[in-house]
Amino acid sequence: MLYREFSTQEELDAQYNLRNAVPDYPAYSRFYEESSRQARERLKCQLDVAYGPTLAEQLDIFPAARRDAPVLIFIHGGYWCRFSSKEFSFVAEGPVSAGVTTVVINYALCPTVSVGEIVRQSRAAAAWVYTNAGSFGGDPERIFVSGHSAGGHLSAMLAMTDWEVGYGLPADLIKGCSPISGLFDLAPFPYTYLQPQLQLTWDEVLRYSPIRNLPAKANAAANTHFPPMLVSYGEEETPELRRQSEDFLAAWKSSGFEGESLPQPGGDHFSAISGFLKADSLLCAAILGQIDGGLLG
Repeated sequence: MLYREFSTQEELDAQYNLRNAVPDYPAYSRFYEESSRQARERLKCQLDVAYGPTLAEQLDIFPAARRDAPVLIFIHGGYWCRFSSKEFSFVAEGPVSAGVTTVVINYALCPTVSVGEIVRQSRAAAAWVYTNAGSFGGDPERIFVSGHSAGGHLSAMLAMTDWEVGYGLPADLIKGCSPISGLFDLAPFPYTYLQPQLQLTWDEVLRYSPIRNLPAKANAAANTHFPPMLVSYGEEETPELRRQSEDFLAAWKSSGFEGESLPQPGGDHFSAISGFLKADSLLCAAILGQIDGGLLG
């Protein structure tokens, strides 16, 4: 077996080649681009703000009308090798309308950089947001993170970061995490059609798989900064995508951390983030509820 019950690349590709698994993918791609263009025209925004030294290390800020607003960092997907922040401006629509400043981060793509470098860039972006939140009306003590697909993986990595040791920042920098259709175990990817672009090593698989880096329950007390986790996915996603989310949430809770599941009835991999367009959607309302926790005020 290559991975779990899968013995061939063809079997794994049938689970993880999501463009083939969702026949309407071209329509979703157009939807992302057009909805994002409209969001940038409609919402106040600061685009292409540098958070690091390379051209890819930029982020787009969509500030809420209120001062000292909670901040939601969103990390786009695309299997670490596609898309940019600009196709995902639309995710700011619902949160901003509810008073939550939204920051959509960009990062360099594989194979130009490694998955490990993308993790580093995402962490650098979150550190920049904490340090500079006041400059765009955000509250550095109320930072939350969400992401879709590969962005779900990256959001989980941010939630598990030791900010105090690695960055000299508060250990609880991330107050809540909501990965959507996330990829929490990288082990299948070296056996898929994606490997020529990802070029994953086994060290990277072990180091950057969130599910493989959770502490044992006995050590959970030493990781009290791990935030609440809201794990969402479309119920019509491939079995492997659903399993990745379910297994990660189960492992998260088994380690002693707070978490809950949000399956989206009728949702597929690409529609799973369309709820960001409206604050009262199933997805956006749940994320806003996590942010609220008495914090929206």
